[in-house]
Amino acid sequence: MNTTNIIKLARALTVGSAVLALSATSFADDRLQAALDAQPEEAKARYDQRNPKETLEFFGVKEGMTVMEALPGGGWYSKILLPTLGKEGKLVGVDYAQEMWGLFGFMTPERIEEKKTWVETWTADANSWRSEGDASVSAFKFTEMPEDYAGTADMVLYVRALHNLFRFEEKGGYLSSALKETNKILKSGGLVGVVQHEALADRPDSWADGSNGYLKKSAVIAAFEANGFELVSESEINSNPKDQANEGDFVWRLPPTLFGTKDDEEKKKAAMEIGESNRMTLLFKKS
Repeated sequence: MNTTNIIKLARALTVGSAVLALSATSFADDRLQAALDAQPEEAKARYDQRNPKETLEFFGVKEGMTVMEALPGGGWYSKILLPTLGKEGKLVGVDYAQEMWGLFGFMTPERIEEKKTWVETWTADANSWRSEGDASVSAFKFTEMPEDYAGTADMVLYVRALHNLFRFEEKGGYLSSALKETNKILKSGGLVGVVQHEALADRPDSWADGSNGYLKKSAVIAAFEANGFELVSESEINSNPKDQANEGDFVWRLPPTLFGTKDDEEKKKAAMEIGESNRMTLLFKKS
């Protein structure tokens, strides 16, 4: 084969590879968009403030990944992730350590007892959200990660899930243990996506300790760096400059919770005008 033909072949292979890559990206985007389109109207009503499409694209969630989701709760993000990850993907839900629930003043003994079966009940719920072709599901609690999960995850997501781990760190090392397990479950070079209520940098540290829902970006970055991660990117996707929270404010005053404001029309109006909280959006990589 002469030089001209070699060059032509190389160009054809390059173009072909580019087309295949573009097709794969488009297919992944289509899966995510289809998942978003399939959600109920109540969930869609939050898209303009929670920005799930932009957030998951920024984190690089792709079909076939194994993703650990911290504190998946009722599945707001889980129901989007399951079809997006596809049948080759896996979604692993993770809840607080059982003993941590006793530190919350609002938890009754009955509710704490119910949390003992969380792994089974959440897995059953998540399986009920699945359709044919969706990711498989499993679950565990922090401090109880099965050994065979080590090195299996491509990504871990902490969406509004860090504040109580920070809040109770001194009472049981809950943040440190969670981040150590996060490091352990990830493959080499695995990623961690964080969306967290953000306190402005000049706010008092004593207020921005997680107990009011807010954390400082510098504190979050420092905690991850101390546990074997490096910050690779950040975004303003979920920032909200209208949220100027300070001492005396807690994040649950804002929608959708409206705690302490829903029965006062003036306070409710002010909270609705602010919208959902100001949030940092960070992407870390396992060092």
